[in-house]
Amino acid sequence: MQKISTVRVAFASFIGTAIEFYDFYIYAMASALVIGSVFFPASDPDIQTLNAFLTFGIAFIARPLGAIVFGHFGDIVGRKATLAASLLLMGVSTLLIGVLPGYDQLGTTAAILLCILRFGQGLGLGGEWGGAALLATEYAPAGKRGWFGMFPQLGPSIGFLLATLSFLLLSLCLSDEVFKLWGWRLPFIASAVLVVVGLYVRFKLTETPAFAAALAQHRTHKAPMKHLVCGHLSAVVLGALAMTVCYNLFYTATVFCLSYGTKTLNIPRTDFLMMLCVAVLFMALATPISAALSDRFGRRPVLLTACLLAVLTGFALHPLMASGSVVQVTVFLSIALLLMGASFAPMGAFLPEQFPVAVRYTGAGLSYQLGGIMGASTAPFVSQLLVDKGGLVWVGYYVSAMAALSFAAVLAMRETHQSNFSQVA
Repeated sequence: MQKISTVRVAFASFIGTAIEFYDFYIYAMASALVIGSVFFPASDPDIQTLNAFLTFGIAFIARPLGAIVFGHFGDIVGRKATLAASLLLMGVSTLLIGVLPGYDQLGTTAAILLCILRFGQGLGLGGEWGGAALLATEYAPAGKRGWFGMFPQLGPSIGFLLATLSFLLLSLCLSDEVFKLWGWRLPFIASAVLVVVGLYVRFKLTETPAFAAALAQHRTHKAPMKHLVCGHLSAVVLGALAMTVCYNLFYTATVFCLSYGTKTLNIPRTDFLMMLCVAVLFMALATPISAALSDRFGRRPVLLTACLLAVLTGFALHPLMASGSVVQVTVFLSIALLLMGASFAPMGAFLPEQFPVAVRYTGAGLSYQLGGIMGASTAPFVSQLLVDKGGLVWVGYYVSAMAALSFAAVLAMRETHQSNFSQVA
């Protein structure tokens, strides 16, 4: 029975993050391809792109707030109900984006409503990751937290692959005119079906043993955020800085490079989406390997190695991307996403291990989402500005700087793979 339970838990933590990140990524791709022209007035294409990237960043501002709000209830009420609520919020916001009229119909109101719905996406995702990571790790057998913490980390790569394949299929089946008119909306509308599946799986779960024990002992806090700030603020800050490299690698490769590759290098959209499909396989491959290594050798050695390699990867961005070669660009995308997977996988256990049970949902989730603000929210926007002002080489320097920041943060954090994970206070 226990074996069936752990398989169900692993699948539930995986499927939820896969669905939520699918929803999140289809917006990222739409922002690189069509959001600017649909929701903003006709102007210079670069200005439309920058506006689209700004709406992309709004969700990252909302994500820490979502981590606080959902973390509060997750640390008081429980992991199960909170996770279902976060998934529902994300699903409703995504569906409404898919049916929202554009600038031609609503004028500036369209952009305002888009920003509100994008904020809703961010709130939902802000509550998702922390709960999914806790669901996996608080059920994990001894010595296997890194491996079980890998399942919510595997969700984003699968969600991204589904998002990329959906846009690729539309690009192959529809003309550019039809795609921009209504075709891009289909992945948003289809997400409603995935959300129903995810909710069904989530409602079949029971509460995690660690949190159930905390409830039984009356060891939860009425104000988890207060206890987190008073006793674990440094862990939140360092965890956020450690996450920066993951976010920056991913969104540079998948959003900025998609925009730059299709608009500046003139690589056909279908070709570039195929290149991303290849690259994300390396991310999916690196995720379980890195998680297993973190259980064997510790979280810090694996993360420090990935960060160091990411620093070097930044210097490879300019020569590989500027070549315009499909092969060389694919090589860069594959390296970036492989290292994203390698640095991302151990975080499923590493961040929760920094906090005791009573503030773990809030602490792990907030660290993760604050890292998104620093590493991802402005990554496409800053990269576009750097290209416009100084050239592609500066985007590479930017990637290297973010990776170096994460290296320093991990170096300052404690090793946790053999820590007491049942500590309550």
